Amino acid sequence: MQDEKINLKTIVAQFVRLTQWAGPFTSIIVTLLAGLAILSISRLALVTWQWDRVHATGIPVTVLLQGVRADLILIGYFLAIPLLLAPVFAYRTFARFWKIVSVSWGTIALVFILFMELSSPQFIMQYDVRPNRLFVEYLAYPQEVFSTLWNGFRTALIAGVSLTIGLGLAIFYLLKHATDGAQMWPARKLLLVWPILCVVVFMQIRSTTGHRPANPALFALTGDSMVNSLIINSGWSVLDAVNSMRREAVSSEIYGAFPAEQVFPEVKAADWLRHYSFTNPKLPTLHFQQAAVKRDRPLNLVIVLEESLGATFVESLGGLPVTPELEKLKKEGWWFEQLYATGTRSIRGIEAVVAGFPPTPARSVVKLSLAQKDFYTLAEGLGQQGYHTEFVYGGEAHFDNMRSFFTGNGFKRVVDIREMRPAFIGSWGASDEDLFDKSLERLADLHAQGKPFFSLIFTTSNHEPFEFPDGKIALHDPAKQTVNNAVKYADYALGKFMAEAKKQAYWKDTVFLIVADHDNRVYGNSLVPIKKFHIPGLILGADIKPQRISTIASQIDLGPTLLSLMGVSSTHPMIGRDFAKDNTTPGRALIQFNNYFAWLEGPSTTILRPGQPPLLGRYDALTGELHIDTKTAEKAQIDKAMAHVIMPSLLYREQRYRLPKQPYE
Repeated sequence: MQDEKINLKTIVAQFVRLTQWAGPFTSIIVTLLAGLAILSISRLALVTWQWDRVHATGIPVTVLLQGVRADLILIGYFLAIPLLLAPVFAYRTFARFWKIVSVSWGTIALVFILFMELSSPQFIMQYDVRPNRLFVEYLAYPQEVFSTLWNGFRTALIAGVSLTIGLGLAIFYLLKHATDGAQMWPARKLLLVWPILCVVVFMQIRSTTGHRPANPALFALTGDSMVNSLIINSGWSVLDAVNSMRREAVSSEIYGAFPAEQVFPEVKAADWLRHYSFTNPKLPTLHFQQAAVKRDRPLNLVIVLEESLGATFVESLGGLPVTPELEKLKKEGWWFEQLYATGTRSIRGIEAVVAGFPPTPARSVVKLSLAQKDFYTLAEGLGQQGYHTEFVYGGEAHFDNMRSFFTGNGFKRVVDIREMRPAFIGSWGASDEDLFDKSLERLADLHAQGKPFFSLIFTTSNHEPFEFPDGKIALHDPAKQTVNNAVKYADYALGKFMAEAKKQAYWKDTVFLIVADHDNRVYGNSLVPIKKFHIPGLILGADIKPQRISTIASQIDLGPTLLSLMGVSSTHPMIGRDFAKDNTTPGRALIQFNNYFAWLEGPSTTILRPGQPPLLGRYDALTGELHIDTKTAEKAQIDKAMAHVIMPSLLYREQRYRLPKQPYE
């Protein structure tokens, strides 16, 4: 053991001697070498772990070599700050101060790099990609996130934090030991070498002699988005996400130029929109929709938004047999066989289902400042027709900014865990049974008031760490806290809720929508794993006759369809399809996956990529496989995709996705 300690000290001492020639730039050199070592070892470990998928791309060596290039870019950003300060402080006069600053900054940089790499495996297991903007967005909710990590990933959390602290101390020791023996240079030598180093680091960050500097899109070399993310590093991925979030209002422009005057005509050319009149130039998608079903009194609406309930868990949609209650219910209403989520987050599902708003590379409008009021939702529209509107959630409604968005856009009441007396509370709030019990109570109260109502119910039980009451279901997996068991419990609770709702007087006057916000995990060896966007959707209640909708549908189609079935004729800006008028002609789906946008129309898939030409793919719905075509996508398909991804950004930025503020507007 003593020999091992001596050898380790000898190695460190030799490394220190090899770097001290750099004088005042010693900490910069050590930071560079240590950073490359950490990132290269991490990437090699990740590639080994995901070897089957990396090997399938045919470029494992390129992944490692291009990875070093990406690592140099990230480290270059950290080196730039002490390098720019060097002419001011890297002198004998400030020697002590300079060493403190350079060592501290180098330690911070390397600990950040180390922490992000240690966080990567667990994030990849969940999202099938390196840490990205989701990593940053969830930091806004420390209580929920820490509870999830502690209850579901305790071992990984403790190990990651312990390793970060331990290796962080080792990094500090290495940097301090290296700079202690380094000598300051005379001013003439410093000012002679400094410009050369500036040019080197500048080129290191730029990483190309092309017109534009390198960015993460440059490293998208394969058709597997997870492998592409392995090429870059987690630190750069997160920092780039933070930067893109700052520019998110115009984020759709990352796919290239497209004439603004062509956007709305292209969108309105859809078969289901052609017969509408768009007469308000200030609100370009606003139109009057005549309900397909005429009713003396419009029906109530209840939307049950199921957390993470993808087709993965529905046997008749090619998934596991863990939703028997939903399988029974599907025989009683409109069952969507090819319904696709617009994104991978709950708030993305909310904006699509509740507002009919298409996805963009930016954050969901639920969290964006310009959408916190005067932004169309079903609640806003129905509220103007005399409906009572409310949102019922088992957790804390402030999460993901839902309370602010809902109360600012038509929801007259928000009910969350603070108004419940739950028998079981998990990391994310009340169990689904408790949530549905409260919902039944609320629906009875709303019915007693005699006004039509719209209630949005959002579940939580199917969320990591998958906590639910004991003794409720026969477990699908031996270990209790698994996603399959959580889904089965959520399905059990849903079945109880629907059985009780059918007994109530309001059943014959109410349309129910059961739909997922997104799948549990979105992964796969495709550039866009379309199969993992496939979700169940069911409309039932009142006089809805059983029917199977086999054509492709998007979450944004649900709003117009519901209004039509309810007998609500109204003016709104939603561009979705009314399936009550036509459910047989071909449809389309809009899918946002990280920075990729996919336009799915039949088997044809057009994929927009930031800074790169669009790709054409063929999607096989039976196998769930996406095959990238070698030929370029047709201009007509590219134009459709571009128009539909740019349009929501324009509407949001110009605040034109709303109802008229005055009757004459």
